[in-house]
Amino acid sequence: MLSGLARLAVVGLLAAALAACSSGDPDPDRVPTQGYYKVGQPYVISGVRYVPRVDYDYDETGIASWYGPGFHGRLTANGEIYDQYALTAAHPTLPMPSLVRVTNLENGKVLDLRINDRGPFKPGRIIDVSKRGAELLGFLGQGIAKVRVQVLEQESRELAALARGGTIAESGDIARIPPGEVDQFVAAPFESVAAEPIAPAPISPEPSRTASPQALAPTPLASSSQPSGQVTQVAVAPSDLFIQAGAFSQQTNALNLAQRLTPYGSPSISETSVGGQRLWRVRLGPLRDVAEADAVLAALIYDGFPQSRVVVD
Repeated sequence: MLSGLARLAVVGLLAAALAACSSGDPDPDRVPTQGYYKVGQPYVISGVRYVPRVDYDYDETGIASWYGPGFHGRLTANGEIYDQYALTAAHPTLPMPSLVRVTNLENGKVLDLRINDRGPFKPGRIIDVSKRGAELLGFLGQGIAKVRVQVLEQESRELAALARGGTIAESGDIARIPPGEVDQFVAAPFESVAAEPIAPAPISPEPSRTASPQALAPTPLASSSQPSGQVTQVAVAPSDLFIQAGAFSQQTNALNLAQRLTPYGSPSISETSVGGQRLWRVRLGPLRDVAEADAVLAALIYDGFPQSRVVVD
């Protein structure tokens, strides 16, 4: 399915993603903190532009990974000390802190986690959970899992209010994002509306594991807004992996994109509705496994389709 050039792109992107994940040395004597409230400005990693934003309707499917030993004791993107045994996670765009509900679509396990870091930065991954989170969700050994991630609005609002009330608000907040760019680039619940491309933003220091903010004094957190660690079980149906290259309000735009994607496989166009808006989504798949999804996604990003993403359906 992939050309030799595309296969080389896979290797290059994976190396760049790994290079982006670095931070200072662990300091075991630091006192864990709540950290400060942070949304942040747009940034680019490995050709993918991320636009942090407040989104209490966030509800997406994709691939989860986990991180632990290499980052334990280091600073997170909002000034906390990372604890691989805590119920936390990293997300590329959601505010820190936020509370999300993660459902493992392979075994039905459900767990709430608190977002306090940026990442993952490998294309095709939507959340990086702590080692303890992966253990409770049942994918510690395999490393990755198909998941659904949903923001818990009330709890996330409580966390944001506490963080803002007791600590420093991030200066590069959502208000500084130019009007219109959020809707063009940020992922929406399950679907995203594609827009005309604009010049990419320069790489910013937004990603976690590179920032070294001053740790702050702990602020008490309301128990109702904290993850309890309780794992629940829901029924899950068999699912497939797809690459979604775009979703459009105009069917003509979807047809044009599908035609451009024919070198990568057999794209399909399907109609759906999101928030009462009719959209035509363009997808490749179903794909055999995560490895094939990673390869196709890397080729698409390399060839100029940077907002493509892996979805589970």
